Amino acid sequence: MGSFIKDIENIIYTGKLIGFNEAMELAKTEDLDELFSSANRIREKFTGTRVDLCTIMNAKSGKCSENCKYCAQSAHYHTGVQNYPLIDVDAAIKLAKENEKEGVHRFSLVTSGKGLSGQDFEKVLEIYKVLRKETNLKLCASHGIISYEQAVRLKEAGVSKYHHNLETSREFFPKICDTHTYQERIDVIKNVIKAGLDICSGGIIGMGETMEDRINMALEIRELGIKSIPVNILNPIKGTPLENIKKLEPLEVLKTMAIFRFLIPDGFIRYAGGRSALGNLQHLGLKAGINAALVGNYLTTVGNKISEDIKMIKDVGLEVN
Repeated sequence: MGSFIKDIENIIYTGKLIGFNEAMELAKTEDLDELFSSANRIREKFTGTRVDLCTIMNAKSGKCSENCKYCAQSAHYHTGVQNYPLIDVDAAIKLAKENEKEGVHRFSLVTSGKGLSGQDFEKVLEIYKVLRKETNLKLCASHGIISYEQAVRLKEAGVSKYHHNLETSREFFPKICDTHTYQERIDVIKNVIKAGLDICSGGIIGMGETMEDRINMALEIRELGIKSIPVNILNPIKGTPLENIKKLEPLEVLKTMAIFRFLIPDGFIRYAGGRSALGNLQHLGLKAGINAALVGNYLTTVGNKISEDIKMIKDVGLEVN
């Protein structure tokens, strides 16, 4: 298997892309050291040593109309999550400046719900305009299902990248949500690309999907031309339908992320929510193809301190700049 991994690595160096079958063969390997080392070399070849850091603000929490089975903010479940309306501009500026001072590159407002409209959408546009003036951060946005016209207005307000996860494969998606479709998510991504914004789109692993589902999601992401791919690890939340699901083993998580590197050699494979499940193996992902991270606190869970993440990145020989 070691020679197969090396052969695949060499194919990728020629500029060719591997497909489903090759990725599934990689998934069968028990030689994780070689898989991780190969993924790390591919990362270095195509994206260098820089690690991209982003942070988010939970700008509107709870009471979401959608029934995504993993989500603490869905109104369909009783999770005890804090509910509050859209935050004001002062709160956003304060957190953004704190994160910028810590060394973060990107900052995103994230709002619960199927999408934003009316006064909430107008208000969030004004917040982005102020953030653009008062910080040097690259601005991202995550506001659910939006139209092409809304995407254009976000760009005009200073947003450069829109986040909208596929979450999982097309085949598995109906098993985790049926209040909107997978195609609606695809349509949002196409609207955003048409508007001239970059896209950040990944998913959640550990929801009961198979490795085939994960690979199919990565292939769909690649087909859409997406280069920022956040990988969340499910943190089962009490009150949701997935509260009792068995957690993935850390090495299974790292294997998945390494395979994503083989599939999208020049992408930013991004540590996202739930990586605390890796415990003291978090640093290993940075030597197995990971080159980006969501840092600070997440939507409904607490993350690592930004300073701790920067130290971990530098300790494995990578750079934050």
